[in-house]
This record gives sequence, structure tokens and C-alpha cells, in this order.
Amino acid sequence: MKVLLYFEKEEKIKTSGIGRALRHQISALTSTGIEYTLNPKDDFDIAHINTYFPASKRLVKRLKRKHIPVIVHGHSTKEDFRYSFKAWRLMALWFNPNLMWFYSHADLIITPTEYSKKLIDSYHKGVECIHISNGIDPNEYAYDEEKIKAFKNHFNIKDDDVVVMGVGFPFNRKGLKDFFAVAKERPNIKFIWFGYLQPILVTHDIKKAIKHRPNNVIMPGYIDNSIIKGAYRFAKCLFFPSHEETEGIVVLEALASSCPVLIRDIGVYADWLEDGRDCYKAKDNKEFLEKLDYLINNDNSKIIENGLKLVNERTLDKVGLELKAAYESLLTKRGK
Repeated sequence: MKVLLYFEKEEKIKTSGIGRALRHQISALTSTGIEYTLNPKDDFDIAHINTYFPASKRLVKRLKRKHIPVIVHGHSTKEDFRYSFKAWRLMALWFNPNLMWFYSHADLIITPTEYSKKLIDSYHKGVECIHISNGIDPNEYAYDEEKIKAFKNHFNIKDDDVVVMGVGFPFNRKGLKDFFAVAKERPNIKFIWFGYLQPILVTHDIKKAIKHRPNNVIMPGYIDNSIIKGAYRFAKCLFFPSHEETEGIVVLEALASSCPVLIRDIGVYADWLEDGRDCYKAKDNKEFLEKLDYLINNDNSKIIENGLKLVNERTLDKVGLELKAAYESLLTKRGK
């Protein structure tokens, strides 16, 4: 069995969650000995499509004519496209029908969580959808004193500084304005938001919020990943007030780094993250402040331990086995 992993515009998406998904899929397939190619001109038995651009659509049409099974990865939903890019409402007039085209032309849809599976099922495209985590390599986020030093040196952080971090594109959907509002109420804490988006894609209200953000909020934009990994290890918590996700890979990264997470209580986390067990959840800024104060002033060792258990359930070798089973099942159904 040979699999095509297809990511259109690979260079442009490499810093996004979908870009990380490429690296994860390669590692997952390698761990299970599945042969793969990134070149659609090669020979392969099954295609795993991860992007929804025009070349991806042309490829799907060609594969359908050749009767090669097509898996479309459900990285995106109509729901998580909302409140993201500038002019998202106008862009949605193209994006939503285009996304539905891909889902309706798949032989199988793979999406990261039970929550995103339910959303995709609700579109009624008549295609089987299963959920497999994007996964994570815990070794990538192991304790590394050099990365912690690099983080501290880059931001001039002292040992006794309290740091709260956020990670993600500067979208409304990511809860950036709530991140600023909470930071304003805790001026003695250093808040750092990692993430860059081309200015032309940033909404006017987010640009305004960034311009007038509290003095204790640092926004370094795009930065070396090793520094972010150092931040995960030093920060008191990852504060991720996103309103909508299909999985939230940064949450897995924080858990793998033994960094407590404070997240919004939304559907995507309902069946795998539990408030007070392996994370802290809140519904609004008042609760965010209460939970933040609690986690900063209390022992989080049990929360961290339970978070690491979740990570160990989603390692890339386990994801690889699930992908292999999905591929083999589809090929069997197609009589291949």
C-alpha cells in the first residue's frame, strides 16, 4: 500500500496547524511502515487530500476518473472559518461551497475529533466520516534547558516573572480580545501571544485591539519554534480562549510540555478534556480570571500528570495505526 499525502501550497501553510499536520502524517505513516509520497505524479493506491485549493480540486477530479480512493481530511469546518480572516463573510461565499464540494466527493473523511465529526456529519454529504487525532510527538516537547534559556533571553524574562502564553493566528475566533481583557486585569503578569498573520488578512477590529493592547502583552509575531517550546516549559499556563476549534493542536503541545492549559469551555473539548482533571475551563472573562488566579497560586502537578496521559493516547505511532486501519478498510471496501 502506497499513500499520497497531498498538501497544496505547502510552503505557505507550513506555519499553520495544517502545516504541522503534514509533518505529523509523515511521522505517523513512517512509524507504521506505510509507504507514502508527496508527489501526485507518482503511483499510489490511495490519496489523502489535506487542502481545498484549486489544484487540490483538479487532483480529486483526476483521481475520481482513475477510480483511486480519495480521503479528504476534515481540518476545516464552516464553523471554524467564521470570525477568522478579514472579509471572512465575503470569503465564505466561496469557501463554504468549496469545502462542501470536497466533502461530497470524498470516499472517506478523516477529522481530528468527535466534535468536528458531528459538525461534518451535520452537513449531510452522505460520506462516512471518522475521527483520528492529528497526534503529537511527546519527545519534541521534552524538557530542554537550552530552549528555556533561549526563550528567557529573547524576552528578557527573569526567573521570578510570571508568564502566561497564548498561541495562534491573530483571529477574533482565537479569543485574542479576551486574552487582552484578562491581561489588563492582571498587570503584574507578562502575557505573550505567539502568532503571525499577514496584515492584509487581519480584521480591522483585531488591528485596533492589537494597537491598544495592555502594556503587559507582548506580541512577537512569527518566531523560532524552539523559543515557543521554551515558553511552554517556562510559562505558568497556556491561556487559549478560542471560540471554535477542530482539535486545538496547541493544547496538545502545552499538555506535552507539562504546561497547564486554561481554555474556553467549548464543544471540541467536551469528550476528552475535563475541567479540574487535566485542564482548566471557563465560560467568560470573569471565570478566566478566577481560574488563572487559582492555577498560578496552587499545585498543578495532578493536572499536569493527567494531561500527559491524554498526550500518550495521541502519540504519532498510535495515530499511524489508526490511519493504517482506515486506509486498509477503504481499500477493502473498494475491492483493491
